[in-house]
Amino acid sequence: MLSSMTGFGSAGGSAEGVEYVVEIRSVNSRYYKSIIKLPDALASTEPDIEKALRSKIVRGSIAVTVRMTLPDEQAAYRVNVAALGKYVEQIKLMEIEANPTLRIDLGAMLQLPGVCEPPPLEDICRRTHGAMMGLVDQALGRLVEMRRQEGQAMKADLLANCRVVKENLDEVAKQAPQVIVDYQQRLTARVKELTAAGNINIDQEDLAREVAVFAERCDIAEEVTRLRGHLQHFAQAIEAPEPTGRKLDFIAQEMLREANTTGSKANDGGIARAVVEIKTAIDRIKEQVQNVE
Repeated sequence: MLSSMTGFGSAGGSAEGVEYVVEIRSVNSRYYKSIIKLPDALASTEPDIEKALRSKIVRGSIAVTVRMTLPDEQAAYRVNVAALGKYVEQIKLMEIEANPTLRIDLGAMLQLPGVCEPPPLEDICRRTHGAMMGLVDQALGRLVEMRRQEGQAMKADLLANCRVVKENLDEVAKQAPQVIVDYQQRLTARVKELTAAGNINIDQEDLAREVAVFAERCDIAEEVTRLRGHLQHFAQAIEAPEPTGRKLDFIAQEMLREANTTGSKANDGGIARAVVEIKTAIDRIKEQVQNVE
């Protein structure tokens, strides 16, 4: 199923009083690339999140953000009483020796190294790991669904442009045989004018040979056939269950190559106008497939 590389998914919830919010965004990228931003306490979960991403996403630049909010009683820093006591003992000696009226500023004391320690989060992170990964899966599922919905809209646009290519290609195939006939008629009329004016005879075999050379030079049957084949291949790739963004991009390049060759060989105004329409539609296709996973 066709999927876009652009999407967003989020999920939030709590476990043992810990609030988690997970956000996942994806944008276009030639290859798969992920950026995972986690609180320091959750750094060990990055491989699990990366594994979950790779199980659902093949291509695109993915940004994952996980925010974690602890309950008030668990978020509070702990005062290391022993360390604070050591600081106080040393300051008391300074009071006696320097200034008996010196007073201790408790706020300043709490800023000293080792006095305030962050809460131990390893245990609670381990206990809530499953719940957090569940939220990652929810956010990832919403991202994938959004990418699929956008992919369906892109599919409709791609098929519409393919129809434009096919309609104009049918017109090219219809006009191609008449190009040779018109050239032969023009050449014959011109030869008659020249021979009548100069009393010159031109061998009909030479005339036929010139027409044959022109026909060979302007023959676009092979290009038309190949372009039809590319259109069929493109339509099949769109319906494939696996991601086909790179394949579609390659087919679109081949379609444009055949269209360019057709335009350069056709030597006819009507065909040239049809080829312009074909190339315009292919350019739209090439631009759109850059968004396909």
